[in-house]
Order: sequence, then C-alpha cells, then structure tokens
Amino acid sequence: MTERRRITGFSNPTVKALRALRDKKHRKRERRFLTEGLRLLTDARDAGHLPEMLVLSEARDPHPLLAALEAEVGAAGGEIVETTPDILAKITGKDNPQAIAGVFAEFDTALRAIDRSRAPIWLVAQALRDPGNLGTILRTGDAIGAGGLILIDDCADPFSVEAVRASMGAVFTQSIAQARWDEFLPWLRAGKGQLVAASLRDAQPYRGAPYAAPCFLMVGNESRGLPEEYELACDLRVTMPMRGRADSLNAAVAAAVLGYEILAHLDK
Repeated sequence: MTERRRITGFSNPTVKALRALRDKKHRKRERRFLTEGLRLLTDARDAGHLPEMLVLSEARDPHPLLAALEAEVGAAGGEIVETTPDILAKITGKDNPQAIAGVFAEFDTALRAIDRSRAPIWLVAQALRDPGNLGTILRTGDAIGAGGLILIDDCADPFSVEAVRASMGAVFTQSIAQARWDEFLPWLRAGKGQLVAASLRDAQPYRGAPYAAPCFLMVGNESRGLPEEYELACDLRVTMPMRGRADSLNAAVAAAVLGYEILAHLDK
C-alpha cells in the first residue's frame, strides 16, 4: 500500500499552497490546478492524466475506483495526502467537499499544441468571462467529438475550480489553447479550416449551411458578442431564429445548438 502523509493542521504549508491554487495568479505561477471528486479524477485517469498529488478525506468511504486511483498515483511517484474533512473544505473552498481532490499540472495551451487534423470540429471562444460557461462549452465539445477549445483574448481561466467542475471531466479530454486574436487568425489561415460564427451580418440560416471540416465554431463574449472585425473575418456567418423576446442565446447554449448542427452536417 502506498504510504500516505497525514496533515492535521490548518496552518500546514501544504494546506496553504493547495488553498492558494484557487487563485488564478497562484495557479499561473505554479502551473498547477485543483480537481475535486472521484468521478472527475477517474475521468482524468481514463484520459491519461494522473494527479501529482492526491488529497484524501479521512472520512471517505471505501471504493474500488478510489483504491485503484490511489495505487496508480503512488506507482507513478505521486504524493498521497490524508487530512480531515474540515481541512479539505478549506482547500477546495466548499462547505461540503467531496472526499477526494487532486492536483494536476496545467497542460500546454499554446496554439502549436493543436493538431487541427485530429477532429472535424473545434470550438473557439472570445473574451468569455464566465467559468461556468467555459466549462459547459468544454463539456459540449466532448459531447460532439470536437478536438478542443481555443480561447481568444482575455477569457476566464479554464483551470479554475469552477470551470473544471462545470466541464464534468471534459477539461481532460479536450485540447485547450489560449491566444490573442492577432495570433489565432494567422495560425488558422496557415492551414485548412473554416471559421464560423453566429451573426446578423450577411448571415444565412444555421440549418443546412455549408459547413466544412475542420470547422472552427466561434462564440463571443456573453454580453457583447463578437467584435465586428472578428465576425467579418469568418468564412461563414449563420443566424438562428429568435422567436421570443430574447435577442440572443447564452454563449454556451449557442455553442451547443450550432455544434450539433455542424456535427449533423458533417456526418452526412
């Protein structure tokens, strides 16, 4: 059995370091992030990602998946920490934390890490501010078989606890890249790829539009949408009917509706 290190004090340096991972500035400096819950950690393992550190609550119930995960982390040289539920709550920031958390190294988020030929659909989000929306778009990408999510300009942190939780494990199955617009557009044009966005400018109905793989579906900021310059750079602009009083959809919902339409078109 892998040896566990037990922590009982709130002032322990490891507790302080783990708690600090809830802060974006500290995450970026350490290039590590937190994930909570057996399901997410098991999904990560199944996708080929093991945590550098596993933090276990002493009040946890036995589970074969947990035992297998602990064994694999130990065999890979990771650290196993056992602590009280109260200390785990302080680390995760939740009053009722799950019985397990993991610390992962951040992934390479450079555009050069993206292999556009790997999938027919890619999602792109510009200036997305809500980590819940970001995580939901990652989850949508996993559901439609997208290759990943490219974050343009100043977006929410994909490795925040909120985004990771909302992704339901998709943060580990989807490639993630971060870039500025003036870096992304030349990269896209240097290879094959159709850039698509919902728009009212010279747009055609989203149903039956001529989507082509690899298709890069771009959604904009929750309140402002996409800048005009970005929309005009798209190869295809589509529109969705709005038959009520609302004039737009939530960014994550729009990505899901359009993503499934593109998937249906490309599967023909």
